[in-house]
Amino acid sequence: MAELSTFDKSLLNLLQGSLPICKRPFAQMAEKLGTDEETVLSRIRELKAEGYLRRIGTFFDSNKLGYGGTLVALKVAPSAVQNVAEAVNKYPGATHNYEREGKYNLWFTLLTPNPESETKILSEISAVSGVEEMLKLKANKKYKINVQFKLK
Repeated sequence: MAELSTFDKSLLNLLQGSLPICKRPFAQMAEKLGTDEETVLSRIRELKAEGYLRRIGTFFDSNKLGYGGTLVALKVAPSAVQNVAEAVNKYPGATHNYEREGKYNLWFTLLTPNPESETKILSEISAVSGVEEMLKLKANKKYKINVQFKLK
């Protein structure tokens, strides 16, 4: 990975919490950064390709939209972790997944509109080759922490 420039750090700081809601948000960001829209878009593409940026998107209050959240821990055969992670990623309600050390070595969160959808998806995931056990940890109370990394 290349070293982040001062411009890149400023851009990433803005993307984390100040993406304008307007017709051309990147043009508005470019003004704040003293550049043009194409430069901002080009750097975003490059930062994503280099692995500094994974996703640009909105966060919704899933409960208000009628969705329920579940944290899922999987025990996966080590040789199958990549394959299982890719299978999990195919579901639009899987917000992210990550590998961990320990018995349950692949974790993900799942948002679904109803219990039936959750049951169906988790049944399909548990049948993926390499999945040995599943632990479902239903959210009883939601704690949302806004994590932003201030790059200097």
